[in-house]
This record gives sequence, C-alpha cells and structure tokens, in this order.
Amino acid sequence: MSVNRKNTIVAIIGGGFSGAALAVHLHRAVGGLGGVGIVVFEPRERLGAGLAYSTPEPANRINVPAGRMTLYPDDPDSFVRYLDSTNALTEDAAAVLADGQAYPQRKVFGAYVAAEIAPLLDAGTLQHKRSKVVHVARHGDGWELHTADGDSHFADIVVVATSHPPPALPRALVPLANHPKLVADVNADAALDDIAAGDRILIVGNGLTAADAFAALKRRGHHGSVVSLSRRGLRSRGHPAVPQEPYGDFADPPLRSASELLRRVREALRAAQASGVTWHGVLDAVRLQGRDIWRNLPLNERRRVVRWLRPFWDAHRFRIAPQVETLLDEAIVSGQLRIVAGSLVSAQADEEGSLHVDLRLRGQKNITQIDLDAIIVTTGPAHGGILKSQAFLSGLEDAGLLTLCPTGLGIRCDERSRAIDSLGKSVETLLIGGPLARGTFGELMGLPQVTEHAVYVAGEIAHSLASAAAERHGSLEPLESTSDR
Repeated sequence: MSVNRKNTIVAIIGGGFSGAALAVHLHRAVGGLGGVGIVVFEPRERLGAGLAYSTPEPANRINVPAGRMTLYPDDPDSFVRYLDSTNALTEDAAAVLADGQAYPQRKVFGAYVAAEIAPLLDAGTLQHKRSKVVHVARHGDGWELHTADGDSHFADIVVVATSHPPPALPRALVPLANHPKLVADVNADAALDDIAAGDRILIVGNGLTAADAFAALKRRGHHGSVVSLSRRGLRSRGHPAVPQEPYGDFADPPLRSASELLRRVREALRAAQASGVTWHGVLDAVRLQGRDIWRNLPLNERRRVVRWLRPFWDAHRFRIAPQVETLLDEAIVSGQLRIVAGSLVSAQADEEGSLHVDLRLRGQKNITQIDLDAIIVTTGPAHGGILKSQAFLSGLEDAGLLTLCPTGLGIRCDERSRAIDSLGKSVETLLIGGPLARGTFGELMGLPQVTEHAVYVAGEIAHSLASAAAERHGSLEPLESTSDR
C-alpha cells in the first residue's frame, strides 16, 4: 500500500461484530503511529452487535459457553468479567446450566462489544457514521464513499466488513413470494409476527437458524405441528458432556484432496473413540487447523469440500446451545417437530390462503404433499450473490475491483486479505474483513476465528502504514508483514 498522506483515514464498511472487532484491534495496532483516523460506517445505533447480536429475541442464545466468547484473543475472560460486573444474567435463570456454563441471550454479547468500543468513541479515536454506504469509487490514491444521507467521505484504505447477505428464496417457493405467511428472512424485524400459535409450519433448513426460529416460536406459545426440511436431515449437534481436548493432526502431512481429508477424519474418529475421546475433539482439531488445511487444498478440491462435505461439517462444527437442544429434543419426542430429509418440488396457495407444498423425500421418487399455514426459510446466507446484495458492492464489481470467490463462499481476496480484481491483481487499499474472506482463509465463521482474522487484518494495515511512515522518514529497513510471520 502506498499511503503517504499526513492523516490517514481507514474506512470500515459494516459495524457488526466483524467491523467492530477490526476497529478495536486496528486502534491497538496503530496506537503508536499517530495520524490515523478510523471510521466505521454502520446504520445501526450501536456498533458491535450487527445482525447476530442485535436480535431482541430472548430465546436466541449464544451457541458456545460464555467463557469461549471474547473480543480479545489474548484476554479470553473478558466477556465473563463483563457478565459478572454487570449482573447481566440475574434475570435470566435459564442462562446458566448445572455445570456452571453460561449461555446468555445473544443480545447480551452485543451489549458487551458495544461497551468495549464505547471508550474509543467517547475519546474520538474512532468515529461511527450512522449511515449506509451506497457507492464506493476510486478517488486519486484513495477512495470516495457516498452514503444514503447524501454525504461523501474520503478514505485512504477501505475494509469491506458487511454482514452476510440474506438467504435466497428457494426456486420452488417463488410463486409464494408475496404470501403473508412466507417468512423469506427470519432475521427481518417482526418476521414471525403473522404466525399464529396453532399454525402448521414448514421450516426450510435445519441448522442453527432453524433452531433459533423454532425456539422463538415456542417462546411465543406456538403449539402447531412443525416440519424441518433439509436435503440430508442433519441437525446441528450439541456440546460434549465433558470438555474434550482437540484430537488429531490434519495439517502434517498436508492434505491435497477432499477424499483424503475425509479419510483422515474418519481414521481420527476411530482412534479417538478407542481412546475415550468423542467426535467433538476431532472436529475441534479440524477447526483449529482449518486455515492450514484449506490453504493446502487445490481449488477444485476446495470446491469438492464445499459441495460434498460442508453439510456434515456445518452440522458438527456449529453446535447448538444446550437450552435450545433440549427444546428441540422435547418437541421431537412429543411429535410436534419432525426432522425430514428431502427437497422442495413445488408450492402453491389456495383461495383461503392455505399452503400446499410438494416434497421429494430423500431416497424416494414419489411426491409427498403437505398442507401448511406458514413457511419459514432458514437456508443460510446466499454467499454466491453477495456482490449483488448491496449497491456499493455491485458498483465495485462493475468497476472490476471486486470479484466472487471461486468456491462461492464470499469475496475473492489474497492471503493478506486484499481484494482481488477482475484481472487477478490485488487491490492494495481495498481489504475484505470477516466471514466474507473465508474463501481464502477457510474456517472463518465462528466468533473466535472472526476475532483472530480481525487481529490479522489490523496487523496488515498497521504494517502498511508503518512502512509508509518509514519511507517518508527515509528509513530503508524493511518491515515484516503479518502474513510473513
């Protein structure tokens, strides 16, 4: 990066957890440089919560124990101290389990991040622009950002840290797009308000978002039948009864194919079982070594992992809060909830507004029709359409400055998290932060990995700024990049 202005502005587009974490760690990383302004563009009133941690729904909890949630990799107890100092769990009796592990409501973690970032805002070392960025374009050696309120802002460096795109409506449900009881985005405000307590519901998807939707329905008193549909009928798995240490080495020797990865995981699972270790330890080892595993795989093998192994990975990797797991288990036993493996074929509504959906159950050729009152789509973000999800992203794509990751997992970037343009070249001052960079970095969806990536990107920016400062002062000593460490 060639940044030579006296005062350097770093603009972070998106102030959810990814953007807020980057802002905090960038402040730490450039603290000794001076002359660096950090501006976060986020329409929400509060930084750090984003889509995941701004939900007011009490039934939505963090999915890992509070002791594993932190803004600071070097301070793992930060969130726990916040809970203790604020008595945030005193009115949430269900948050703490018998073993002492706490799974607070998700909004509590958002409040914690906001509390951590507040001193930076109060001191003026970080600015929060409460407006949506609608256009970004080259401007000399930097960038010009236009916001929805009509303002324009200059930045030397831009980091794209926006939230996940909304789910894509399955093709079979397009005829119902305007139906009042089709919930196309369960994270939208008041998404479940039109659903009655006795409605027969189809939930399309069976992961953590589906579990959150069911928990929210139950809190509202829903007692109607629910079918949760996914291609393989895989549920998000729970946490181990006893904490497990990571088990297995999947980086040495390097894996070169999806089939080799699967074979090594299966071997480790058998060995772990013989040693009294559950599958959790093996999958945790894969997660911790995820970046090295991903880096060693050729592109075509990465695509095979995404297509064939990802559903099984997601079900075991993204574990469910015990409170929600118990709720689902009880609903399955009572018969209220059915987990179904299959696919959507078609859907229609009759004159009375009732819904009729044709399914093809897994392993069967015949069509099964179910009658419903409501449908909730929880299929997850449509990452393949990320560049069309916001106007400024579409504009950068049209200008040839952003491209899709070839694995379909987000935005293409290099090993320093710099965007790669349509000519295959790195864009020095345009970076990708958070899960949108996972096509390059692999495992980048869990909060610990997002935090570590924020530290990494902050280090890359700080290195570039320090190098520019050294050049201005005539220093010839090379500065080390975090990607070389």
